[in-house]
Amino acid sequence: MDGTTLSADLSLLPGRRVAVLGPSGAGKSTLLDLLAGFRTPRSGRILWEGRDLTEVPPEKRPLSILFQDGNLFPHLDVGRNLGLALRPDGRRPGPGDTARIDEALRRVGLDGMAARKPGTLSGGQQSRAALARVLLMARPVLLLDEPFAALGPGLKREMLALVGEVGASLGALTVMVTHDPGDARDFAEEVVLVADGTVHPPVATDAFFAAPPPAFRRYIGE
Repeated sequence: MDGTTLSADLSLLPGRRVAVLGPSGAGKSTLLDLLAGFRTPRSGRILWEGRDLTEVPPEKRPLSILFQDGNLFPHLDVGRNLGLALRPDGRRPGPGDTARIDEALRRVGLDGMAARKPGTLSGGQQSRAALARVLLMARPVLLLDEPFAALGPGLKREMLALVGEVGASLGALTVMVTHDPGDARDFAEEVVLVADGTVHPPVATDAFFAAPPPAFRRYIGE
């Protein structure tokens, strides 16, 4: 982080749903950047199932990322956007790929929308399309950086439930950065607090909110 130090010593397990909470600027997105490979730690290692990922470039890490804007290419239709998960070289999807894309769209409630351009979709539909791409990538780690912050409360809850279903179907560790404690309650099995330059070890969600640590109480103004 700029001018500050972020320290972490924790383990996150396959298949778990984890929310990352903390004040703005505390380092939540920095933590995701380190996991994704967009930043390299000054010291220490990042391991996944015994494999050292510390120097592995982002595209070769066993993870997928869901950003707030969905990261869809506006000049490509939804099917071609999803096809990049199967053919990163940009080649057109083959017949077998098309069937997989159609099935992924069906699973996220976008059946028949492969030919639509992202700009013709609502915000919620764009989020679903991005989630369909995650399904096709089928990586064991899913990182989410406040992907549904712009959605209304009802649609956000719906999308969080859908992310949970997708993560469960993949058996993926799902790590979600959020500013909203309600998201953590609705979605996560564990909470990781980032505050005061430290990434704290995960705590069961119910236990975390039953006895919030002082740094979290300060964050929410208690």
